[in-house]
Amino acid sequence: MTTARPKPLGGAALLGWAALAAASFLALFFLITLILRQMPEPIGPRADLFVEGARMTLQLTLVSGAIGLVIGIIAGIQKTSSLWWVRAPATLFIWLVRGTPLLIQILFVYNALPPLLAAIGLKVELNEFWSAVIALALNVGAYNAEVIRAGILAIPRGQGEAARSLGLSGAQTMRAVILPQAMRIVVPPLVNNLVALLKDSSLASVIALLELSLAGSRVSSETFKPEVVLPVVAAVYLALTTVMTLFTDQLERRVKIASR
Repeated sequence: MTTARPKPLGGAALLGWAALAAASFLALFFLITLILRQMPEPIGPRADLFVEGARMTLQLTLVSGAIGLVIGIIAGIQKTSSLWWVRAPATLFIWLVRGTPLLIQILFVYNALPPLLAAIGLKVELNEFWSAVIALALNVGAYNAEVIRAGILAIPRGQGEAARSLGLSGAQTMRAVILPQAMRIVVPPLVNNLVALLKDSSLASVIALLELSLAGSRVSSETFKPEVVLPVVAAVYLALTTVMTLFTDQLERRVKIASR
């Protein structure tokens, strides 16, 4: 008797996986709303505030995570370049981001970046959401870059040399040969970065963005019952990370099968 194995994740399967993940999160929010509304004071009457904060937390994670992946791929490729002037900007970016607290980065983007851009003639207004997205995306992008750099270096040098001998340019070799293999290798740490990003998004509360932790903080301040509110906030975070981990683990397994 043979056991069924997951199918490799192709284009159609990836769309199905994303649709199922979206449906699961919608169901989760419905379930959270239903449960919280049944709870007594101070949770029940404020259930919608917790759900709104949870939605913002997930939205922050997905948007900044997608941008951070693009940043990580670009910076990771730059770090593997043989040209110092290509490596230097990525090295400086990673050094600055990884060496400073995320809290300071969020405050810098929200409070200091618009005046600095205005000083050079660029008038950019950033609201709380996009300030948090930029800071979170840059932060996770720096960590993703190191992960992707390690994945690229893990591919045997002979594969790149073989591709070049067949007439492919350096950019074509990276795009068609090296990067697809490297991305399969680095899926597990990239997934870990995404789950960590969901929790790190709580720091966006410092700029008054109504995500989950700020929603809990407001309810605690209004009711003076942090012993009731904080476990609920923690439980909602746990539910979000559990569902996210469930689907990212499935993606990880299918990528492993596709790489065999």
